[in-house]
Amino acid sequence: MVTKERVDQDFRCPVTALLELIGGKWKPVILFCLRDETRRFGELSARMPSISRKVLTEQLKQLESDGLVIRVQFNEIPPRVEYSLTDLGRSLAPVLQAMERWGSTHLSNPKN
Repeated sequence: MVTKERVDQDFRCPVTALLELIGGKWKPVILFCLRDETRRFGELSARMPSISRKVLTEQLKQLESDGLVIRVQFNEIPPRVEYSLTDLGRSLAPVLQAMERWGSTHLSNPKN
């Protein structure tokens, strides 16, 4: 788990601290999928068909333990679990939007 104390002690660089929280192949994609609404596990999985259920579960657990995602489990049959962003997770919206703009620009015109 990444705590503020650990970030303060281990990572004096703010970019390194951010990447410790959201770095990797899937965390930014998960956060981007949750940016506008609460989603069920199956919805997240369907939006990211290349991720295994095991890896999605692990990444969601890490995001939850780092305080970026809230997990709500409903006692129903079949079981239902929903994920949404915390206030801290929502504070990443400008970062995710900048990543989206950059990706859109460079995917449509890769030579720029």
